[in-house]
Amino acid sequence: MSADDTAARTPFGPSLALRSRAGGAVRRPPSARGTAGGPGASRPPRGRGARRMYEQARRTWDRPLTAYYLILGSSLLITVLGLVMVYSASMIKALELSLPASYFFRKQFLAAAIGTGLLLVASRMPAKLHRALSYPLLMGAIFLMVLVQIPGIGHAVNGNQNWIYLGGPFQLQPSEFGKLALILWGADLLARKQDKRLLTQWKHMLVPLVPVAFLLLGLIMLGGDMGTAIILTAILFGLLWLAGAPTRLFAGVLGIAALVGLMLIKTNENRMSRLSCIGAIDLGPKGECWQAVHGIYALASGGWFGSGLGASVEKWGQLPEPHTDFIFAIAGEELGLAGTLSVLALFAALGYAGIRVAGRTEDPFVRYAAGGVTTWITAQAVVNIGAVLGLLPIAGVPLPLFSYGGSALLPTMFAVGLLIAFAREDPAAKAALAVRRPGVRWKTMRRRVKKRPSGER
Repeated sequence: MSADDTAARTPFGPSLALRSRAGGAVRRPPSARGTAGGPGASRPPRGRGARRMYEQARRTWDRPLTAYYLILGSSLLITVLGLVMVYSASMIKALELSLPASYFFRKQFLAAAIGTGLLLVASRMPAKLHRALSYPLLMGAIFLMVLVQIPGIGHAVNGNQNWIYLGGPFQLQPSEFGKLALILWGADLLARKQDKRLLTQWKHMLVPLVPVAFLLLGLIMLGGDMGTAIILTAILFGLLWLAGAPTRLFAGVLGIAALVGLMLIKTNENRMSRLSCIGAIDLGPKGECWQAVHGIYALASGGWFGSGLGASVEKWGQLPEPHTDFIFAIAGEELGLAGTLSVLALFAALGYAGIRVAGRTEDPFVRYAAGGVTTWITAQAVVNIGAVLGLLPIAGVPLPLFSYGGSALLPTMFAVGLLIAFAREDPAAKAALAVRRPGVRWKTMRRRVKKRPSGER
């Protein structure tokens, strides 16, 4: 048989036949190698691909800098989205007051710029300096909260006397700084007592933490601010829980706080009406549930993706406080379910990162401070969003980092800077950040490059 006949009979043509005769390896046809669905196919076991993806995601989630990036990214995204929503929700309110449409946005933007500076400063401060600032901050907050109750100095807004005017359009709410002061001072106090092994005794766990917290609560309640008092109580419970308070002690303090809160609610008609508007779908005979019902209207009209930025109907005089307490309702109307779920996901990421920082540290001060800040932000977000959804009474607290209000934004951004500083101080995170510095990375790369021989190109 000639070579031409062999090539003709070979199914892959002359070239393969020549390589075969030359002693080269013959390429097998696809059916012989085994293709997808063929008899010789080598399929991976079922579930291995999904398991590999899960393991890769878990390793990525467990990296040292995960908490650092979650805190930084989620807080900045919430703040930027809040600025957008404040501008959209406050335009009509500003025009009603004969002010420029961007009036509230400009004030919030100024507060965000100052808050960013506070965040950067707090993120670079060591824990020792934070502990040194705790006592002056607490004394300053108490002093300002006492000034609020002096006639002529303190001013009432919406029935709550908890503001001090600084001149012009600027005003200050000292109780917002009282939250931060209680966290830093309480964390330093509990850390020192833990070092001395005194937290096993209930009197050392409660005194002087609980009396000082009750002093702050009393000053807040003198002004009638029930919402801020609820958040401060949540911070106190968070610190006690992190300190390992026994169940009976924890339940006792919770029972006393609930009893006092119930008495304060029953003695105030406005608070009783707010309590009765939980889950309301009717405005009520005197319109006492107007805000709660119109908040539900705003969320219901948003649909899946909202009516678009600036296209809210409820902000045209129907929904009270659209840029402060009920800005989440405007976000639901303009951004829809997708927008509200995105906001919830950002707060969940921030809360998870704070819990991770508190759980992985060996420094007791960092654990108490990070846990207190996380309790503050998450509890306030739950109270605000729960009120908008009709699941909780309207407490009059802003949505952290999102609602309008410089007095609330400044201490919150400083608290976020605390979390960033604590996340950076983790040994593994510190090593990872050191490697990513330009100088260190360049030196590391130079060590890994092998010198080539002199004649090699």
